[in-house]
Amino acid sequence: MKALSGLSLNSNSVKVLEKRYLKKNEEGNVVETPEELFRRVAGFVAQAEANYGKSQYDIELLTEEFYSMTSSLDFLPNSPTLMNAGRPLGQLSACFVLPVEDSMESIFEAVKNAAIIHKSGGGTGFSFSHLRPKGDVVGSTKGISSGPISFMAVFDSATEAIKQGGTRRGANMGILRVDHPDILDFIASKDHNQRLNNFNISVALTDAFMGALEKDEEYDLINPHTGVSVKRLKAKDVFSLIVKQAWKNGEPGIIFIDRMNDGNPTAKIGTIESTNPCGEQPLLPYESCNLGSINLARHVRIRAQNTEHRTQIYEVDWEKLRETTWRAVHFLDNVIDVNKYPLKKIEEMTRANRKIGLGVMGWADMLIQLGVAYNSDEAARLAEEVMGFIQAEGRKKSSMLAEERGVFPNFEHSIYNDKMKVRNATITTIAPTGTLSIIAGCSSGIEPLFAVSFVRNVLEGTKLYEVNPYFEKAAKERGFWSRELVEKIAEKGSLHGLKEIPEDVRNTFTTAHDVTPLEHVRMQAAFQKYTDNAVSKTVNFSHNAATKDVEDVYILAYKLNCKGVTVYRDGSREEQVLSTGKTKTEHKAQHTEQREKIVPRKRPEVVRGTTRIMKTGCGNLYVTVNEDEEGNLFELFTSMGKAGGCASSQAEAIGRLASLALRSNVEPHEIVKQLKGISCHQPSWSDGGRILSCSDALAKAIENYNTGGKKGNGNGHHKDSAEVVLIGACPECGGTVEHEGGCAVCHSCGFTKCS
Repeated sequence: MKALSGLSLNSNSVKVLEKRYLKKNEEGNVVETPEELFRRVAGFVAQAEANYGKSQYDIELLTEEFYSMTSSLDFLPNSPTLMNAGRPLGQLSACFVLPVEDSMESIFEAVKNAAIIHKSGGGTGFSFSHLRPKGDVVGSTKGISSGPISFMAVFDSATEAIKQGGTRRGANMGILRVDHPDILDFIASKDHNQRLNNFNISVALTDAFMGALEKDEEYDLINPHTGVSVKRLKAKDVFSLIVKQAWKNGEPGIIFIDRMNDGNPTAKIGTIESTNPCGEQPLLPYESCNLGSINLARHVRIRAQNTEHRTQIYEVDWEKLRETTWRAVHFLDNVIDVNKYPLKKIEEMTRANRKIGLGVMGWADMLIQLGVAYNSDEAARLAEEVMGFIQAEGRKKSSMLAEERGVFPNFEHSIYNDKMKVRNATITTIAPTGTLSIIAGCSSGIEPLFAVSFVRNVLEGTKLYEVNPYFEKAAKERGFWSRELVEKIAEKGSLHGLKEIPEDVRNTFTTAHDVTPLEHVRMQAAFQKYTDNAVSKTVNFSHNAATKDVEDVYILAYKLNCKGVTVYRDGSREEQVLSTGKTKTEHKAQHTEQREKIVPRKRPEVVRGTTRIMKTGCGNLYVTVNEDEEGNLFELFTSMGKAGGCASSQAEAIGRLASLALRSNVEPHEIVKQLKGISCHQPSWSDGGRILSCSDALAKAIENYNTGGKKGNGNGHHKDSAEVVLIGACPECGGTVEHEGGCAVCHSCGFTKCS
């Protein structure tokens, strides 16, 4: 790694920090170094010691400990803490759960509270299981209920409005119990990628349902308003629909709600009905949780030398792992005290239970250094050992804090007793670490490597090959390194079948698609065994996987005591650009049908339209939008304020293609979806809005024309193409988006989206 600001940060880490985390002035220029960020966070979190009578000297010592732990990348807290600690916003939590009761007042109170949370950089989870079903009579007005899904659309629209211009995109989890009367509609609610795009959705499966499934029986649908059974469905039919939809586009996920409540440490305080957006953090209504991850890649040490291959043999550094665990628990407990909560009720509930969520990242990197294949029995055994160690040491530190500071206020209403006094109701969680792992330069969460080598597209169409540093080191030490091999690996996506690479290396450098879905589940279950909360992990399927494969994963996850499952079948989202070019070509060829050719309409003698000036980073762009006699958008012309040049020719080319599409009866909002959100290296601001590129300017010109009172052939309502779906081509840099840990992550620029 290249050392920057005295830290071991690679160039990609610094780029992500500059883009999303470091302080900027009013002109948008970065005014903070990575070192200053880590000092800002460490110093602010250490100030909590003053609440417990510690001296300024003690605070300064702890600041150095926290700084050392984070700047060395041994541990990183969740993104809101890195972004906001020591800054005016001061909101440090990543995840929240809000209640939604069966009344208009409660529903719109939740919408308002969610907006406040999203504005502060947090994500929200909701259970809509209390809402009466569609078609039910509303007693107070004698009207008819529209049901939970219609209200989810309200939450979705509010999130869309709030998240524009935010540092972190708003995200929601929507959960419905499997015994709710509207469950079939809920399962299919994201059948089209244009609906509920700010939501992950999960079905809460009960033990009663799983029992009925096993026995091939029917089960009751209960009206939550009356508590009365209104219908019976065959469990197998409902389960098959869940499986079919998850196979189709990755949603809904499933959570085993009774199992989550079996592990609820404060059941006397309330029932767990929902989780945060990625599913790893079950929370009571109005609870929040502060998360952080230990970088396991940095917790190995040299044990011996391999004389045959002239390489080093590593082992887990248990002493360092203990020290980091203790410091991380201390850090996360302090975060609860210094946090600025978005709502008073959230502050009260969070401080009453003091839940923290300490997890891991860099798991695949640790296995590689130890020479252990990800999909081996040894890896699963080691996962239990490592997570068991972290959980045990985390509880020890929480007990020490309890002796010093007192147990959490709801302790007497919890599962704990005088033999196990702890400061925190929960201690461990395994969260997705998409952006954090890019900063740390390690593999994401407990996922396998997403690729050993991949292509990053840079300016002027240049291809830059990124190679896993552990593979590069091994290949050079053992004499099989070559650029041609790297290119072959990047094209193929893994080392599978490459005979020029030694077998032990092929086995060690396992990628996500070398791991079978059932092996993914077994790894998740190994970590879940010693995790207080839940585990965020994606079970990857090849494009050719069958629905039966998804079904098998769900059944195995239940048998192995997982608390939920997220699946993703490669290419299942229609806009996704696949990880490797060959797969895309093959499966498109299988499904392409012969279609009638479209002949664009001829241009009439007279058209009318308007010209709008758009300020871009390349200069003023004049965009003329014309419509035909019937008021339908027909063509687009562009002219740059300065003649000639690449920007002018590119804008003209895009205008011609857009005109061709319009004359072929393509809806204008479809063109907007393709062009809007494309960014270049020189964005600009115009009329209070950000113009990301000439393409983005053209899209916004069409959009403005289409919503400016003109008739048009589109309704002017659309989603920003950068936010519509979890696509394979990153909307910010064009790189490949991978699905891992319940999120979409671009390893090229750090873009993440968790719903």
